[in-house]
Amino acid sequence: MENLKTAIIDIGSNTIRLVLYKYNRLEGLREFGNIKTVARLRTYLQANGEMSEEGICLLAETLSSFKKIIDDYKVTDIKATATAAIRQAKNNLTIIERMEKETGILIDLLTEEEEAYFGFVAVAHSMDTKSAVTIDIGGGSTEITLFEDKKLQKTISFPFGTVSLKEMFVSGEVISKEEKELLQQYVRQQFKKLDWIGQIGLPIIGIGGSARNIAQIHQQLVDYPISGVHQYEIKNDELTRLSNYLENLTFEQLKHLDGLSSDRADIIGIAIEVFRELTAFVNARVFQISKKGLREGLIYNRVLQSNISAFDKYNVFEEYARRITFEYGRSENESAFLRLITEQFYKECCRLGLIEYNEKHLKLVKRAAGVFAIGEYIEQDSSSQHTFYLLANQSIAGMNHVERVKLALLASYKNKDYFRRFSARFITWISREELKLLRDYGAMLKFIYSLNVSKRNIVESIELKKVDDVIHVILEAQHLPMAEIYQSERQKKHIERLFKHTVQIHFYKKGEKK
Repeated sequence: MENLKTAIIDIGSNTIRLVLYKYNRLEGLREFGNIKTVARLRTYLQANGEMSEEGICLLAETLSSFKKIIDDYKVTDIKATATAAIRQAKNNLTIIERMEKETGILIDLLTEEEEAYFGFVAVAHSMDTKSAVTIDIGGGSTEITLFEDKKLQKTISFPFGTVSLKEMFVSGEVISKEEKELLQQYVRQQFKKLDWIGQIGLPIIGIGGSARNIAQIHQQLVDYPISGVHQYEIKNDELTRLSNYLENLTFEQLKHLDGLSSDRADIIGIAIEVFRELTAFVNARVFQISKKGLREGLIYNRVLQSNISAFDKYNVFEEYARRITFEYGRSENESAFLRLITEQFYKECCRLGLIEYNEKHLKLVKRAAGVFAIGEYIEQDSSSQHTFYLLANQSIAGMNHVERVKLALLASYKNKDYFRRFSARFITWISREELKLLRDYGAMLKFIYSLNVSKRNIVESIELKKVDDVIHVILEAQHLPMAEIYQSERQKKHIERLFKHTVQIHFYKKGEKK
């Protein structure tokens, strides 16, 4: 598959959303359009179980407007899916037939199992959590899955969501304290049926708009220093504090609350209680958020049908690294070369006893090597600042937020002063000892990067020798690389401080090493 452009339409009980995606091997999967309509289709289900004509017309109007946008973008591959609101409507077949006739869009009515499965696919291919319980609470249904070692084990769909629970328990604009207690009791009884996750102790991963909004609110309240909610984590006590905070806000205050979409002001209190009840039932220590959900699961599945090796759920970071390096002007060959010579240099340091070998550290250092100084693409003189900002403030598939900051600190290393400034806001995240270790690895990467300053990938081997009190760095290259010779002499001060030894650098043309 060279290029794919696909429109995904997600017809939910609360919102209807159009997302436009494109995929190719170099750029990976990218979103280039996202439009949402708050339709609340669940509220158009009548006492007889059918969706009203008003609701059907609203759906047709929304899909017709989406079709015009899709046509403007010249996208011909369209995947439209419907979940609980249409699934629960007794006249759903009539609705699907009318939508195809009136809008030209054929709707795939997902089963509960399919809806849960695609949510799992999104999480498995975008997060590093190997085993967890996922929950996706929509407007009219709630899907829960259990996966272990990224293999789906169990799924269930409950016929309740934020909108339907509001209809069942809330008399006013927002849930009251008494209504919350009744809601908690009801949800607790429902979850007791799930003996396969009771007290299992795995993390909970929240999928969907309610989970994302809860993360955004929490980040605003704690003055979170970086952006992005994907793989954000909230501890149990923080989730409880957040629930108490929201309980004391009026509907008007909720509508203007930073981080909360105004269309969720009346249902966010319901969603957080469902999350809290599941967290307690599972005995989860942490509540994680996935920005990726049903729509991403659908597009991952679509791409994988054409190219089974497009994504690897066991090596999630690699897909991200390939995309970002391409985006910022670095070739795959250059990134691979930087990772290769970094591993060589690291292992040579370990062989001489200069550092202690650690598989986890090597993995992180190699990842940072591939994206080291990518901020050069924006501006050479301030590449360190740009590199740190770019890596610290975008979602990185396969890395939690602490790991993301560590990657940014390593890849942006310029000197001790810049490292101190960049790391200042994260001293409660990373221990003093680990910060020192990261600073040392950053200094190592700064030197290693100088060995390919011409971007010709000409260094073929690295060997370290200690003679008396001097560390000799012996490099074999395809020919004598003048740019690398000059730059490595300038940057060797970084590893001299790390090794606490004088360093001498020796370049040899391939085959001429003495």
